[in-house]
Amino acid sequence: MYFGNYGLYLLLSMPALLLGMFAQSKVKSSFRKYSQIRLSNGMTGAEIARKILDINNLQNVQIKQVHGTLSDHYDPRKKILSLSQSVYGTASIAAAGVAAHEAGHAIQHSMNYGPLSFRSLMVPSVQLGSWLGPIMFMAGLLLAIDNLAIIGLILFGATFLFAVVTIPVEKDASKRAKNILSTSGLVYGNELNGVNSVLDAAALTYVAGAVQALSTL
Repeated sequence: MYFGNYGLYLLLSMPALLLGMFAQSKVKSSFRKYSQIRLSNGMTGAEIARKILDINNLQNVQIKQVHGTLSDHYDPRKKILSLSQSVYGTASIAAAGVAAHEAGHAIQHSMNYGPLSFRSLMVPSVQLGSWLGPIMFMAGLLLAIDNLAIIGLILFGATFLFAVVTIPVEKDASKRAKNILSTSGLVYGNELNGVNSVLDAAALTYVAGAVQALSTL
């Protein structure tokens, strides 16, 4: 019985795991490729982000450099746009795409974009449910307390819902990034194809994350 359940778990989780590995590989290879191609206007990721923010009257949003690879993010609570070292001071197509994407989140925040607001509200419950949910679920199974297991399952379910909501939030930020890079003349010709490649690969990682959360659930 144990091995049968374990086999079922592998059957459900393996496709999601493989998709996640493929998505991570694709985004890393795409970012690596276009990190080596210099942007024709010579602007760094930080300069691209600043330009986009200023165009949208978001002078109150700060930009700072953070450690790590692809650790770029926007904090709506502090209004800080954090760019990794390979994006902040690099004048590449990849840096322009990532910086513009994060600036897209700042624009979403300024416009009270619904899915972003909903996702921000979910953060505390997800932080709690992602680790407490599985513990309660397993405790409920071991102690034969069905209600405890169900509560644990519901708590972890918030993680899946968060992953699902993240998809439209990230896709919209990328759409905004592509549009403003194109219409403002910050990228030219085939450079936009490179931006599309980087951001489309990144979008796949969020889809993979939702599939993995579903398979675990």
